[in-house]
Amino acid sequence: MIHPHTELRFINKTIGYGVVATRDIPAGTITWVLDALDREFTAKEYQKMTPLYKNILDTYTYRNNKGNYILCWDLGRYVNHSFRSNCLSTAYEFEIAIRDIKKGEQLTDDYGYLNLHEPFEGIDEGTERKVVYPDDLLNYHEVWDSDLRKVFGLIPEREQPLIPLISPATKKTIEQITGGKKEMDSILLNYYRGS
Repeated sequence: MIHPHTELRFINKTIGYGVVATRDIPAGTITWVLDALDREFTAKEYQKMTPLYKNILDTYTYRNNKGNYILCWDLGRYVNHSFRSNCLSTAYEFEIAIRDIKKGEQLTDDYGYLNLHEPFEGIDEGTERKVVYPDDLLNYHEVWDSDLRKVFGLIPEREQPLIPLISPATKKTIEQITGGKKEMDSILLNYYRGS
């Protein structure tokens, strides 16, 4: 589920629609959680689908570390790519704002950690990276882990409307990490190592 202080808006002809903050969302806020309404499709289920449904999954899903396709039931599927994303996935089936997101600003992900099948050419944002590759998690996980560590400790300090969707076990893990009793797991755990 996407953060409740968001809405779908038309961005422009190149990007199409995107998820925009309707209020300021500070760094350390959980912005998305995998929930019980999200659908998971195996590679076998995907292969049996008609081209129409495959195209929908290719457009609106990410793959988890098992290679399964995750289709968000809500606006989460419309979060756009940015090489300077303001949200990052964690190893715990939720995403977090890695910097303050202002009202009217898009929530963005770096598609490099979504286990894409094919390279994806992003909009030029003046960054060194111009293309998302299926193995970006192998190459950039240390950078993303560093970004996550800078804000993970802020989780208990922020208003967290999505926290009821997080499992008790994950809540305990968050408490252990923010309390300095456990190290944060690497985003690399999200990498799908299959073919």
